[in-house]
Amino acid sequence: MKLKVGIINVTGYAGSELARLLYSHPQVELTSVTGRSAVGKKLAEVFPHMIDIKLNITEELGKVDLVFSAMPHKASAEVILPLIKQGVKVVDISADFRLKDAQEYPVWYDFVHPAPELLPEAVYGLPEFYRSKIAAARLVANPGCYPTGALLALAPVVKEGLVYPDIIVDSKSGVSGAGRTLSLTTHYSEATDNVSAYALKGHRHLPEIVQELKALSPGFAPAVTFVPHLVPTARGILSSCYARAKEGKLAKGEAELRKLYKDFYKGEPFVRIVDQPPGTKQTWGSNLCLIYPSLDSRTGKLVIVSCIDNLVKGAAGQAIQNMNIMFSFPEKAGLEVIPLYP
Repeated sequence: MKLKVGIINVTGYAGSELARLLYSHPQVELTSVTGRSAVGKKLAEVFPHMIDIKLNITEELGKVDLVFSAMPHKASAEVILPLIKQGVKVVDISADFRLKDAQEYPVWYDFVHPAPELLPEAVYGLPEFYRSKIAAARLVANPGCYPTGALLALAPVVKEGLVYPDIIVDSKSGVSGAGRTLSLTTHYSEATDNVSAYALKGHRHLPEIVQELKALSPGFAPAVTFVPHLVPTARGILSSCYARAKEGKLAKGEAELRKLYKDFYKGEPFVRIVDQPPGTKQTWGSNLCLIYPSLDSRTGKLVIVSCIDNLVKGAAGQAIQNMNIMFSFPEKAGLEVIPLYP
């Protein structure tokens, strides 16, 4: 019997990607989807490319074994809490359970958390870090798109104590990262032929990056400068991460660095250490994270480049990867997609 799953808020980009990927999952049946702005419509009316998925968008979920919540922050926690009490397992794509300190939510997300008692229990859903905890979880907090790329890029050198705490993360994202809600900055005339930095005084994903870097290496106090940029493409995130190697470390140069990364991610189904700097199109539509580690011998600076599809490994694909782990399915089930190119 297939696992019955539902999607809350299928009408957003992450929700629609979940539906697309779940449709071909061999051990899952997508039985219920909600979307407040499109209640009563067929899914294919809202997304014509999903003509083969014969589901109506409803106001409430039917009976399911697992729920993906693709609601915005704050609203997600409100709909999740009753489901948790009913014993339904949840993968939350919003930020509502990513941060362990409830005091951070008023600062970064402008709301008081309604269930701080669940924050210690919620498992941060980066499988490469927390696979065993995810397997036993009833509530998984799917990581943000920017943190996914940055953390996978930095994890090996931070965990091994090879770099100083002063770290720079320079990320560039396609406009789908802003969601489907209309806004001036993502209007075609504003975004096309244009690259712009934003949130220079602090992006909401910054505390998430800091929290998980600290967890990688007890006693490490990262001082992270995170600058996101909007670029005129539909999807994809390229992160260039900069850190200075500690004296006496990586004495054998870039060859030692690359071996460290290959050993660290050996056996990981979706992380690839590549031989040349990757581009975002090399991950489009896939759950892959491509990482290119390099060392500038003149300055002792590490430059680690990572690429992901923000809607797949940065959202829906990683959520399905987490579900697979939670229910002991093959981890690549439903996600064995070769990137779309060109």
